[in-house]
Amino acid sequence: QVQLAESGGGLVQPGGSLRLTCTASGRTFSNYAMGWFRQAPGKEREFVAAISRSGDGSYYGTSVKGRFTASRDNAKNAGYLQMNNLKPEDTAVYYCAAKSLAAFEYEYWGQGTQVSVSA
Repeated sequence: QVQLAESGGGLVQPGGSLRLTCTASGRTFSNYAMGWFRQAPGKEREFVAAISRSGDGSYYGTSVKGRFTASRDNAKNAGYLQMNNLKPEDTAVYYCAAKSLAAFEYEYWGQGTQVSVSA
């Protein structure tokens, strides 16, 4: 089992930045690929970003590409989502998730952290 906990959410003005942290505990963090998702009220969960087990590969959802950057520090059992040039439509609860190499879907999820972008 892997336990995940997000932190770093909050209220920010449009154009501002936030960095989310996903702290992992349990099994060896470097054995798991990481993903970031978000869900706004009344909307479906949306893929935001994913990063490989080693951190050398990442890809992003269309709506955040060029503004958000995923990274990880396996020595610290942590993943990060740097969010720049935030827009009101980025307002959502953000979740981190992890999956092992053999898994087709993400197996473990954090509890989420609220990000609100408003003037």
